Amino acid sequence: MKYKKHVFICNNQKAAPKKSCGEAHGNELVDAFKAALAERGLLKEMRAQRTGCLDACAFGPTLVVYPEGTYYGNVQLSDVNEIVESHLINDQPVERLKLDF
Repeated sequence: MKYKKHVFICNNQKAAPKKSCGEAHGNELVDAFKAALAERGLLKEMRAQRTGCLDACAFGPTLVVYPEGTYYGNVQLSDVNEIVESHLINDQPVERLKLDF
């Protein structure tokens, strides 16, 4: 596997009145994760990218971290550094944001 961790962040756009991760700052989350990884020199071993619907719209904005397959919901821009430090670097998922399906 090329990347140690891979973060897929939903930025799906849905027509109102449906909840949409893209409308709820999904695109900004992608940029924030990329910046956080770049600041730490991790872009060669970790990747963050936008993705379509993760089928967890009610919990959005959502993202999933692989290879573990850990889903996070209601992720705010203020949560990015905590997810990067705790989960991506130290392999400790952020329990308060985890979605258990």
